[in-house]
Amino acid sequence: MTTPAARLRSAGMSERESLAKARLLERCVAALGGSGSVAFFVPGRIEVLGKHTDYAGGRSLLCAVERGFVAVARPRADSTVRVIDAVRGETREAALDPELAVPHADWASYVAASVRRVARNFRRARRGADIAIASDLPPASGMSSSSALSTAVFLVLDAVNGLSSDPLYREAITSREALAGYLGTIENGRSFGALAGDLGVGTFGGSEDHTAILCCASGKVSRYSFDPVRAEGEIPVPPTHTFVIAYSGIASEKGSRAQALYNELSLAVQRIVAIWNAATRRADHSLAVAIESAPDAPARLRKMIRESTPGDFSPRRLVERLDHFVTESCEIIPRAADALARGDMAGFGALAEKSQRGAELQLRNQVPETIALVQMARREGADAASAFGAGFGGSVWALVAAADAGTFVKRWQAAYRADFAAAAEHVEIIVTRAGPAAMALWSTSKDEESANVR
Repeated sequence: MTTPAARLRSAGMSERESLAKARLLERCVAALGGSGSVAFFVPGRIEVLGKHTDYAGGRSLLCAVERGFVAVARPRADSTVRVIDAVRGETREAALDPELAVPHADWASYVAASVRRVARNFRRARRGADIAIASDLPPASGMSSSSALSTAVFLVLDAVNGLSSDPLYREAITSREALAGYLGTIENGRSFGALAGDLGVGTFGGSEDHTAILCCASGKVSRYSFDPVRAEGEIPVPPTHTFVIAYSGIASEKGSRAQALYNELSLAVQRIVAIWNAATRRADHSLAVAIESAPDAPARLRKMIRESTPGDFSPRRLVERLDHFVTESCEIIPRAADALARGDMAGFGALAEKSQRGAELQLRNQVPETIALVQMARREGADAASAFGAGFGGSVWALVAAADAGTFVKRWQAAYRADFAAAAEHVEIIVTRAGPAAMALWSTSKDEESANVR
C-alpha cells in the first residue's frame, strides 16, 4: 500500500516536506482517535504576480507551495461538522444547516461559511463529519491559509456526502477550475451558476487562491485568468532556482480594518465597471471584459471616469485603480511569463519590480516591512522578489539560486532583523519548490473519495 508520504513524493513534493506532512497526519489521527475514512493534503499558494486582478477578471501567475493543511475525517451519523485543530488544540463545530449563523471571528468563520453554503446548495449534504486538521502554514501570512482551510472542509463534505454525484454539482462544476471558481464564491458570497450565493465571509475577493490550491502543478508556475477561471499555460520553474518566502511578522488579516481596506480595492473595480456600463449601455460583468472590448477601451474609460461623479471614490483614485489593473494584468504578466519561459531571470526580475512598485504606489496596500523585505531580497542576491496576497502585511517571495538558498535565508533574515527587530520576532522564512495541488491521501471507500482530487 502506498503511504501518504510516498503519494506526495510521487506528486513532486520534496522528501523533507513529504515527511513533514506525514508527521502532521499522525497528529491528526491522534486527535481524531483513529485513521478516519478520508485524508487530504491542501496546499497554500504563492501569488507570483497578479495583485488584486482575479476579482476583476484579470490574470495571475501562481504556484502552490509545499506547506499546507492535512485533514483526516470520518463521517458522522448526524449533521454536525466538528473540526479539531490538532496543532493548536482548538475545536469548532457547525451544523449542516442552510440557516447556520456565520461568526465573524477567527477561523470559525471559514468553517461555518463553507458548511452553510454547502447545506444551501446541496440538499443531499446533511451528513456531518469529524475532521482533524493540522497546518504548517503561518496563519494570516498571505499564503492563503484561510482558503486552504475552507477547501479542506469542502473536500471532506464532498467525500462523505457524495456531492460530486449530485446532478446540480455535475452541471455547475465540470472541472477543477470550475470547482475553484465555486469555492471562491463561498468566500465572497456570489452565486455560481445555479448554485445560489450566500453570506460569504465578508471579503470581496476572487478565486485566485482556490485555483492555485486545486489546479497548479508541481515544479511549475501556472498562468490563469478569472471570472470564469481559464488556464492560459504553465511555465517550468528553472531547476536551478527555488522560492524562498518570508512572512513579515505583520499579519495580513482579512478582518476588521484590513478587510475594509481590501474591499475598498474591490469596490473601486465595481464602480469603474458601473461607470463603463452606464456610459456604453453594455452589461460587462468584469473589468477585464470591459477593457478587452475594444483597443481604445482603457483610454475611453479613463475619460468616462474623469467626467463622472463616482461617489465614495475620487476620479483620480479610480483612474489609478484602472491603470494598475491594465498594467499588471495586460502588460506585466504576459511579459513576465514569457521571460520566465525563456530563462531570462533579469527580465523577470525587472517585471516583478514593476509589479511591486504598482502595489506600493497605486494599490497602496504595502507596509514598510513588506517593502523593505523586497528591497533586502534583491540586495542579498535574489533574481526576483515581490510581496503577494491581500496586502497590508503578509509575505514576500524571492526566487533564488537553489544552491545559495541556505545562506540567502540567513542574510535576508539578518538584514530584516537589523531594521525591524519587533516584526522579526514573528518572522518565518520558508524554502519551497512549486508544489503539488490538493490531493487525496487515502480513502477507505472508493465512493467516498472526491472525484476532484483523485
